[in-house]
Amino acid sequence: MTKFSDLKLDPKVLQAIADTGYETPTPIQAGAIPPALEGKDVLGIAQTGTGKTASFVLPMITLLGRGRARARMPRSLVLAPTRELAAQVAENFDNYAKYTKLTKALLIGGVSFGEQDKLIDRGVDVLIATPGRLLDHFERGKLLLTGVQIMVVDEADRMLDMGFIPDIERIFQLTPFTRQTLFFSATMAPEIERITNTFLHAPARVEVARQATASETIEQRLIEITPTRRDQSAKQKRELLRAIIKAEGDACTNAILFCNRKTEVDILAKSLKSHGLDAAPIHGDLDQSQRTRTLDGFRDGTLRFLVASDVAARGLDIPAVSHVFNFDVPSHAEDYVHRIGRTGRAGRKGCAITLSTPADQKYLDAIEALLKKPLPRVAAPESFAVSEASQRPARKTDERKKAERPARSSSRSRTREEKPSPAQENPVVAQERIVESAAVEPKPDNQHERPAKEKPRSRAPKHDRRGDTSGPVVGMGDHVPDFLLRAVPRGKASTDS
Repeated sequence: MTKFSDLKLDPKVLQAIADTGYETPTPIQAGAIPPALEGKDVLGIAQTGTGKTASFVLPMITLLGRGRARARMPRSLVLAPTRELAAQVAENFDNYAKYTKLTKALLIGGVSFGEQDKLIDRGVDVLIATPGRLLDHFERGKLLLTGVQIMVVDEADRMLDMGFIPDIERIFQLTPFTRQTLFFSATMAPEIERITNTFLHAPARVEVARQATASETIEQRLIEITPTRRDQSAKQKRELLRAIIKAEGDACTNAILFCNRKTEVDILAKSLKSHGLDAAPIHGDLDQSQRTRTLDGFRDGTLRFLVASDVAARGLDIPAVSHVFNFDVPSHAEDYVHRIGRTGRAGRKGCAITLSTPADQKYLDAIEALLKKPLPRVAAPESFAVSEASQRPARKTDERKKAERPARSSSRSRTREEKPSPAQENPVVAQERIVESAAVEPKPDNQHERPAKEKPRSRAPKHDRRGDTSGPVVGMGDHVPDFLLRAVPRGKASTDS
């Protein structure tokens, strides 16, 4: 069996690996590190949770051991699709490079440009960035990529899903042709294969698992629910989820719950919290500092349930996640593999439970076609029963607002409410009111006639300003102005003549 000591890594790197407690490399690490140390391009294809991050961080530290970075010209570049994944790569670099003098900078959104500019100006050996923020610094003239010796693209298939492929192609063109490229992806879509054929030179292909396969250490379950009412589907799924968590008991030490939409993430987190379950949301619309605090709390155990969108589905290394719940069936089959890959990492046992309704059938068919096997169906817990509240039809928005609106206490409404009915009114007063109403002349019922205040005003003619316009209009044809009839005085010469 291969050991890290057999991979010709720098002794300082081996010492850092020993501190982390790892002794044996994973298959992707054993296959990718040797060609990377030889300076070859590497194309790594492996399922999530197999240790891809260390497979490029370890050889990178060894290769960059000699040399010195210059200001605004990083020596290596690591591209990650999300802020969380970029921060995780930076954390791995800190762990494995702690006995070296290599420097790094992390360029992600949600952090001020000023702090990042200071790091770049000092010169960094490793630049870890998301594509958008990297191009922002480049366009501002704060960064040069002509000194990049090693370029890493991590989670390339996620880059494709998020629309970063044009940015990746542009960044490739900004780096030197002689660079070494390490390219990692869980799947090989046609667009990903096109990029590898364009920018990688005779890469060493390392494929350690069938594309888009789930780890064997993950127990997968599918629980189907048929809502009693279509408009109450989400509410009944939340009730089912709480029943499953209760049935799992102490076995569910912590869990990540995935939703397809950001709004559903917030709703589910609030619902769990209102029922006494410690939960917090994480998605792309939240502030970066809040996302970092939430992840830190989940890692250190102070937060039990992390409700997430697919921003947390790929690349996040949280080793001890006991359960993954797919509250929504993912619309892309490959996302299912990445979601459930958050559990059962590093050889641990994990459990992935998916909730589905009849409307999710086409997504389930795509997932089972990708996995080439059916998902095991499991019955709902015996304690689960649809509540009466979730069986009632949802009230319309207008009715809900009317019910929540406080009663008006104005004098007008009070007068209207206190007005007596005709049967309760004094007969004499009622007779007088009838006579008065009869005396009022009814208005003609003409739907096409405008109210008086809405009638358009006729514009007065311009000559109306000078006087009466009732007479005929005097023009130049019938009237000759006086100044044309005045006698013109003759000159002296004409008088003498």
